[in-house]
Amino acid sequence: MKYLSGEASSLAGNHVTLANFQAKHFAYSVTGQVANITLNRPERKNPLTFDSYAELRDLFRQMCFADDIKAIVISGAGENFCSGGDVHEIIGPLTKLDMPGLLRFTQMTGDLVKAMRACPQPVIAAVDGICAGAGAIIAMASDIRFGTVRSKTAFLFTRVGLAGCDMGACAILPRIIGQGRASDLLYSGRSMSGEEAERWGFFNRLVDPESVLGEAQAYAQNLASGPTFAHAMTKKMLHQEWDMGVDQAIDAEAQAQAICMMTNDFHRAYHAFVNKQKPEFEGD
Repeated sequence: MKYLSGEASSLAGNHVTLANFQAKHFAYSVTGQVANITLNRPERKNPLTFDSYAELRDLFRQMCFADDIKAIVISGAGENFCSGGDVHEIIGPLTKLDMPGLLRFTQMTGDLVKAMRACPQPVIAAVDGICAGAGAIIAMASDIRFGTVRSKTAFLFTRVGLAGCDMGACAILPRIIGQGRASDLLYSGRSMSGEEAERWGFFNRLVDPESVLGEAQAYAQNLASGPTFAHAMTKKMLHQEWDMGVDQAIDAEAQAQAICMMTNDFHRAYHAFVNKQKPEFEGD
């Protein structure tokens, strides 16, 4: 019995196809149902600009409606992930803006994190080399992080005279590595080594530099072949339950799980188990 219809969602006007999306300010490709986003200015350690911030924000917002994308990998070109906001193209101009202009910028950067957390696809960051400032935030906002021994992650905002509370860092980072460790990084702005990041739980695993992107893509492909509606529900509940008490979270999960039990993937898994076969999930 079919419960969900892709045609119905398309008719409802909440469907886009992103396999052929043409990015202007970073590299973008799709392999299978995995979108690959590559920050692509290796000569400068892949810094962000006003334009790349905005395009990333808009792309992640569209991911909510893209049923042809089941997982996302974000990485940096060359031997670095991202050095943060470009000193000449962002930091310099910011010193000349008035308060309304500054607020529009900081709200835009925060909207990127909101969009990454709100999109249903798991986001896997492949982090090598420098991962600093806004680059560290993008890695933090991802769902899974693969790193290398030579990676250096720094929430360096205090080193340029700013607070460590940028783009949700004070809310999200303590939930990943703990309040004390997050306080250390956000006050000092120091670099966290790859081994330290893995030990503290910021990186899910460490791999060789030449393998980090491939490992992240393989992980993403595995998720993309799984019950992607259920993955989206898991991501949604992981995010929403930050603001819930335990009893409220249990009730919310009961509703979420009942919804998943209505999916075709749940029925496919049952019939495959009965027939001693591996289920083939379709995400509906």
